[in-house]
Amino acid sequence: MNLSTQLKELGLSPLNTLVGSAHNLYKMPFDTVNEYKGSVIADNFSYHYENNEFYRDLCNKKNISSQDIKSFNDLAKIPLIPVQTFKQCDSHLLMTSKLNEVEFEMRSTGTSGIPSVSRRDRLTMDSAFDSVVTTYREFFKFSRGMGLFLFPPTEEMPEMGMVKALNVFAGLLDGSVNLVKKITFNPEKAVEVLQSWDGKHTRHIVGPPFLVYRLIKYCMDRNIKLNLEKNSFIITLGGWKRFTGEEIPRAEFNELCHQYLGVQSYNVRDMYGLVEANMLAVECHKQEKHIPPWVHVSMRNPHNVLEEVEYGERGVIAIYDPTSISYPGFILTEDVGYLRKDTSCECGRNGQTLVYISRMPGVEVGCCAINLEKFIEEKEKEKGIAIKGGI
Repeated sequence: MNLSTQLKELGLSPLNTLVGSAHNLYKMPFDTVNEYKGSVIADNFSYHYENNEFYRDLCNKKNISSQDIKSFNDLAKIPLIPVQTFKQCDSHLLMTSKLNEVEFEMRSTGTSGIPSVSRRDRLTMDSAFDSVVTTYREFFKFSRGMGLFLFPPTEEMPEMGMVKALNVFAGLLDGSVNLVKKITFNPEKAVEVLQSWDGKHTRHIVGPPFLVYRLIKYCMDRNIKLNLEKNSFIITLGGWKRFTGEEIPRAEFNELCHQYLGVQSYNVRDMYGLVEANMLAVECHKQEKHIPPWVHVSMRNPHNVLEEVEYGERGVIAIYDPTSISYPGFILTEDVGYLRKDTSCECGRNGQTLVYISRMPGVEVGCCAINLEKFIEEKEKEKGIAIKGGI
């Protein structure tokens, strides 16, 4: 009798049990966790196969049925959905749930201007929220402090995935301030806010790397050196390459965070995620990105994505996310990376750890952060032209 069957007989949801047991799962042997998540992902595949005609046809063309996916060892056979499918005008065909059951649409737009749309029903939203909060609590243990949020408030960009995911931090802190208003960022105001919290709160900075870097650059140009608390975090999400193609070097970024913001490099934490999945891979204090123990990541041969490559080998990132009920969460991304060979991290956690490298060659540069940066720079350019013209 597998885990799913045992839990169902007790009236428990296997997936929710795993998510709620994240801290313990990170301590369990790698093979044991693989058995657990393999069972849950297999159940999720069976659900979508039985209830989603579009996906079932895709599977049948590859001669795969729910009878072929029973355990962890079968996961690589699950047909993947290319992430570009979410940009197509008929992306609603991906839905396992009915369209009138959709509670929220999340979007991300790259340089092409064509939005990727992922639609979530109530159960998917419940699982996504539980997944994100559990992950944040595991790696940051927030229950106090103030957050300087370098991203727009949700009322300005409610469908942007990065904004939605990062705004969850607000419920874990004493308070927060969003300092990107009407697509503008004022670093002087950011410094003032941080200084006003000095001696009163532990101060955290959350946002995409390019805006944290803008804050640092402002401090550098004016020789301002802040000294945030020992337990302060700088948390980033959204990629290290700007929409212009310029890359922000991570080692330099860490050093500047220490030099001008007073934050130790081990408390500078990056996260990896995408709008189409509910998972975030969050860095531990060793700056290794941990895959949640209920999610599986497979690396695929860039020249033949049906072929899985070994741990340590560079490949295209494929995600198996069982928290997605509204559509199959078996996604082939356009990102390149590799999985660490050692599944036991120095931080004390076991499991998959991901090293993100870059987007695939030739695909559009795109993510929420890059799109936001493009909006901000366009707005600043317009403002500069207006001022110069005497308006």
